[in-house]
Order: sequence, then C-alpha cells, then structure tokens
Amino acid sequence: MKILILSDEEVKTLWDYFDKAKLDGIDLVISCGDLDPDYLSFIATFTHAPVLYVHGNHDTKYDEHPPLGCICIENRVYKFNGVKIAGFGGCVRYSNEDSHMYTQFQMFKQVLKLLPSVFFRRGLDIIVTHAPAYQLGDAPDPAHVGFKAFVHLMDWCHPKYLLHGHVHGNYGQKFNRVISYKDTTIINGFREYVLEYEQE
Repeated sequence: MKILILSDEEVKTLWDYFDKAKLDGIDLVISCGDLDPDYLSFIATFTHAPVLYVHGNHDTKYDEHPPLGCICIENRVYKFNGVKIAGFGGCVRYSNEDSHMYTQFQMFKQVLKLLPSVFFRRGLDIIVTHAPAYQLGDAPDPAHVGFKAFVHLMDWCHPKYLLHGHVHGNYGQKFNRVISYKDTTIINGFREYVLEYEQE
C-alpha cells in the first residue's frame, strides 16, 4: 500500500502547478497538520484515496472551514484496508494564540482516553500526530518539543509507524526525516513523503 504523507508546507506540484501523476498509485493520503484546508480539499477531488488529517497547531481555520472530502482522525481509531490508524493533533502549549495546543498532561489524558478503543482493536499499526514524540525528532525550543505521551503510546502498542510534522526541514538544524524507536519507524512528513507500507 502506498501512502502519501503531507505536512506543514503545501507542495506546488500538488496545487499551484498540479501534476496528477504525483497521485498515481497512491492508496491513502495522510496530513499531519498545518496545511491549508483548500489544499487538502483540492487533493481529495483528484484522488480516489481517502484523505485523512489531524489538526496542526495553526489549523484554527478548520473550525469554520474544514477540508471538504477529507476525514479527521483526531482522537479516534480509523481502519483502512485492515490497517489501524490513530490520530492526535496539535503541539505542546507555548502560547495562548492557537487553540490546538496542549500541555504534556492534557495530551497524556487524550492518549489514555483512546486506549480502550486501541486495546479493543488489538493495537495500532500507524499513529498520526502533528507534533513529534519527545526527543524523537523534536527540537529543544519550547515551540517544537515533543509529547512524552506519544513515547508511552509506542511502548504500549508497538505500532509500525508514527507519522508527524511540525518540525520543518528548513529550520537550519539537523533534520531527522526517518528515525527508529524500538519496533516503530518514525517519519517526519514535512512537505511530502511517500511510504510504501507492507501489509501482512
């Protein structure tokens, strides 16, 4: 299964200079947040693949203008072709400007609330987040530190993948696109990344 991961910056060849070939063979599109809702709606009109998303910390406009034809998977488990996917939006609270920010404790409560659903479905295959997990692809500044709850969730559920955004590849620091943590491969979906997901 081929999954197109998007996050944080719109890809010109998927919007301004649209190239439909970029969507050829894509089975699933996943947005890790901070993308224009019209961008996701546009992609959804040109693919038969479901377009899933979580909120980034700057996605306040989604409240009034959600991406049409797309599926929000935040704080729920979504199953696609047998693959179990859970989503968590937002980032660690560093200001009061945006609504999609949470303290470490608030995110831990969100994760705990979803656990019964996760265990009922016998685990997760993919976790989709906006912010990264703590010290696993995050950054030391207060705006880009990761959530500790995601580390615990990986320890409990052993997903194959955790997909996130929030940490941009052009920040001038070391950019970790793909890293590993125990049984989980962690992918930063900044702009775009195509994942070849091998189903059992």
